[in-house]
Amino acid sequence: MHTYDVIVIGSGGVGSAALYQLAGRGVRALAIDRFPPGHERGSSHGQTRIIRQAYSEHPNYVPMVLRAYELWHELEQRRGEQLCFPVGLVQIGPPNGEILAGTWASARQHGLELEKLSTDDVSKRFPGFYIPEQFEAVFESTAGYLRVERCVMAHAEEAARLGATVLSGETVRAWRVEHGSVTVDTERERFVAGQLVIAAGAWANDLLSELGIPLEVRRKPQYWLRPRANAFLRQPECPTFMYELPQGIFYGFPQLDERGVKVAEHTGGAAVTDPLAVDRELDVEDRARISRFCQQYLPELTSDFLGHSVCMYTMTHDAHFVVDRHPEHANVAFAAGLSGHGFKFTPMLGESLADLVLDGTTRVPMDFLKCDRPALGRAR
Repeated sequence: MHTYDVIVIGSGGVGSAALYQLAGRGVRALAIDRFPPGHERGSSHGQTRIIRQAYSEHPNYVPMVLRAYELWHELEQRRGEQLCFPVGLVQIGPPNGEILAGTWASARQHGLELEKLSTDDVSKRFPGFYIPEQFEAVFESTAGYLRVERCVMAHAEEAARLGATVLSGETVRAWRVEHGSVTVDTERERFVAGQLVIAAGAWANDLLSELGIPLEVRRKPQYWLRPRANAFLRQPECPTFMYELPQGIFYGFPQLDERGVKVAEHTGGAAVTDPLAVDRELDVEDRARISRFCQQYLPELTSDFLGHSVCMYTMTHDAHFVVDRHPEHANVAFAAGLSGHGFKFTPMLGESLADLVLDGTTRVPMDFLKCDRPALGRAR
């Protein structure tokens, strides 16, 4: 039996950040994961993730993401490595649609600067994008992208330098609270700690089943395509981008290397019953949807697919995160159901989980993400 102050289940985006935060406070912390940090079997991989401040999903996310920006920059300074690239974000859609209306609402409430772009503005400034006449666009200069695998590795490596332990190749079978302590059983070992953090991503259903929170795991493919010319190079030619269309929400990134331009669909996704057995092969129908989108709205992309990968979204009923202390065990905190838009928040979520298990509260208000909210549709 091995004893620690805090155990973290999961060493992906949130788990590695929580481990780093705990280690930085002098806590003897252990992270347990069946895969090593930066792996390609979960939700935190695929080269890049968008980061933005004017948050269309809900204005309450804005203070959270502003804190995340601060923590990303602190991590960059500690590492001497750039992880966040503020190349901007152009969002295109109907003016009364979910994305543009929500983005402007958050910007007004929190005093964030945005730039409204006409169809002519987009054509002149970003020639790689086609925008229909009835659509509008908004540009956020402080947005950009994160190098997702490097971010996970940075948190894990800095946590190890601070004395934390990352245990890979161990599958957690169960956890329980007895006499105020937490016991975690893996396939081969038993670990005991005073507190527990659960950040299991697509495997959260197995570890939080007693809470009755419906979590749906979805298969999410990402594609890289060859550009025709230089229209998709990093700023000033190309920012990150997002389209809200009748057929779905699509997003992408400037070309970073020989892999080409990354494009994916945020909406949709086939349900996954076993995260270990998700189909990672190229799906013809998914590829066709991306091809149709690119042909119509990104005319400077060719039809040459240079690569693809598959990650997973873990969705809640209301598409908002669940971040809370366990209702029956105050020494257990968890983050689950990040619903496909959580990676940008990971340093802040790691900080908040450390706060919850050590202090019982969080630095940034997050009550709208508690596990007792009716919109989660919990089984009673």
